[in-house]
Amino acid sequence: MTGTISDSTSVARLFESSNRQTEIGNRQSDFSRRDVLRMAAGLGMSFLLPALDGRAANERGPARAKSLLLLWMGGGPSQLETWDPHPGKKIGGPTKSIKTKIEGLEIADLFPRTAEHLQHLNVIRSMVSKEGDHERGTYLLKTGYRPDPTLVHPSLGAILAHQYEVAGESSLEIPRFISLAPGPWPGRGGFLGDQFDAFKVFDPRDTLHNMEARVGPQRQERRIKSLDVLENTFAQRRRIQTEATLHRDTVKRALTMMTSDQLKAFRDIDKEPQALRDAYGDSQFGRGCLVARRLLEVGVRAVEVELNGFDTHAKNFSGHITQAEILDPAFATLINDLHEHDLLASTVVLCIGEFGRTPNINPLDGRDHWPTGFSAVVGGGGFRSGLVIGSTDPEGKKTEPEDPIEVADLFATILHTVGIEHNRELQTPIGRPMKLSAGKVLDRLLIQ
Repeated sequence: MTGTISDSTSVARLFESSNRQTEIGNRQSDFSRRDVLRMAAGLGMSFLLPALDGRAANERGPARAKSLLLLWMGGGPSQLETWDPHPGKKIGGPTKSIKTKIEGLEIADLFPRTAEHLQHLNVIRSMVSKEGDHERGTYLLKTGYRPDPTLVHPSLGAILAHQYEVAGESSLEIPRFISLAPGPWPGRGGFLGDQFDAFKVFDPRDTLHNMEARVGPQRQERRIKSLDVLENTFAQRRRIQTEATLHRDTVKRALTMMTSDQLKAFRDIDKEPQALRDAYGDSQFGRGCLVARRLLEVGVRAVEVELNGFDTHAKNFSGHITQAEILDPAFATLINDLHEHDLLASTVVLCIGEFGRTPNINPLDGRDHWPTGFSAVVGGGGFRSGLVIGSTDPEGKKTEPEDPIEVADLFATILHTVGIEHNRELQTPIGRPMKLSAGKVLDRLLIQ
């Protein structure tokens, strides 16, 4: 792909790297929205997603346009200390279990609050992957594909953002794909273009840098007029139309974002009830989860919230206690908050990491990388609820779980339930046909 689809600088990228604007503008051609749609159609885009207007964010329940919320557990959480404990067994260590609101399901006793709300979601205990390295595993668990040296695949969030843009969504004035407290590998646009990379916000508590003018309104207006003079001079010297550089379009979108009321989703968390903020927890991840709900409420299509610290090769059990003190209140409150705001039916929630942890406990009282038989929690947005899929050997002797679930199949199911044709082929920038997902839909997870 060329031109606007693959090269144009997004509003999000503008604030990260404004110096790139001139370079990018010099090599871009002018595309109208009709041109973009024509190109997208030629590339085999799925138009299952409806064109949305400003009323979309006011809808509630299943009729609302679908979004994705990824809670990323960076480092690889132990299934045995989270959603698949085996207390009393050699592999179980000191971790005990507690009952949940899903009949017959017990999870680690480190998550008492989540246990009270888990009936809204599903637990998969038999995820399998062929990647046991952090970077490669993260790539697979965010894109549904194993790393390929010839191609960068888009993450799930980027696919949603891309599809909604092509479908003509016009109500959003802030990025469609946002990563809160991102680690080393936030969601990327891949071959769809870096304008679909996640917009990164490192700490939701901080003021959003570069989102506000650092001068008064009058001076800001003078600056914009001066920029317009430079644009005209540039056009005259280069003998081209100013629209060809897309500078003005980029600046216009940036200014729209900077003055948008939708930024209140970031800024006004202090206006949320104190009891609710306390319930989420006074942590970067807890604040991220609260902001995520607010972003989903204004219509953001994909949000990642990251909690790092699960790489527990040593001191696995104390490490997971520390992590659970952050994750449990935030996750439980988020589920309930989405449910109370009638957003759960339109939001796919996925809590997962790049792999799990070995049944064996190493000499450092830790667990090592384990890409077979790890766990995920998923639900909302068209999924059934209260299901427990798969199981692992309580003795730790069998390496393969019962009823294994491939990452690609889970991702195909997520794409399907948000209204995207998962096996649709797109053309990469070098003309290579590539499916959005190579998996198959797991019908048993979906509301029929």
